[in-house]
Amino acid sequence: MSDSISAKSASSSFQTACSNCQLAAICLPIALETPEMDRLDEIIQRGRPVHRGDHIFREEDDFTSIYAVRSGALKTYAVTEDGREQVTGFYFPGELFGMDGMGKNQHTVSAKALETSAICEIPFNQLQSLTTQISGLQRNLFQVIGQGINYDRQLITLLSKNSAEERIASLLVSISTRNSRRKLSASSFHLPMSRTDIANFLGLTVETVSRIFSRFQKQQLIAVDNKDISILDLDKLHAVAHGDNKE
Repeated sequence: MSDSISAKSASSSFQTACSNCQLAAICLPIALETPEMDRLDEIIQRGRPVHRGDHIFREEDDFTSIYAVRSGALKTYAVTEDGREQVTGFYFPGELFGMDGMGKNQHTVSAKALETSAICEIPFNQLQSLTTQISGLQRNLFQVIGQGINYDRQLITLLSKNSAEERIASLLVSISTRNSRRKLSASSFHLPMSRTDIANFLGLTVETVSRIFSRFQKQQLIAVDNKDISILDLDKLHAVAHGDNKE
C-alpha cells in the first residue's frame, strides 16, 4: 500500500462515527442502542490523519486517553538505558493501544505511526464516567484491558521461543489471525513495519530476518513481494511457530 493510498484511507475514515464504523464490533464489541452510541461518539476525539513518523504520545507523557487505530498502523517502543529503541508492539485497525499508562498515570512507551493513519482518542476520565451510565460498557472495557494483558503475555512467549524461525513464523501467524478477526485476508497482507522494526521486536538481526524470509519462500510457506506477504501454507507456518516443523 503506498503512503498516498494510506493517506486517502485515513482522510476518509477519521470523520467516521462509531455507529457506522466497520471496526466498531472489534474495537468496542458490545451492542449499544443508538442513543448510547451517540453518547460514546460525543467523547471520542478524531483528529486529522497522522503521518508516518508522527508520535501519538511519548514515553513519560501523562496518561489521559486510550486510543484506537481506525486505519493505518502504529508501533510502540521504549528507550533503553543506553539510548536504544526497543519495539514493544504493532497495532492495526480495530486495535486499542495506550493502556500502558493506566498503572502509573504515565506512559511507559512511545507510540509512532508506521504509515499515514487515522486514530480515535478516547479521554479516559470521560470513558470511566460513561461506563457507570451505559450497561455493559465497563465490562467491555475490562475485556479490552484483559486482551491487552493477554497480548503482553503472548509477546513474552514469542520472545522466549528458541529459534528465529519460530519467532518470525509466530509473528506472521499473529498478523494473519488479527487480519482474520478484522474480516480481512488471513493469507495476503501488507507489512507496514520495516525489517529493522521486525528484527528489533523479535530480538534478531536484520540479516537473520531477511534470511528466514528467504528460507520460508524456498520452503513455499510464503511469497514475498517487498512488504506484501502471501501465506501459501498456513498449516505448516503454524507448525513452524510451534516448533513442530519436520523439515
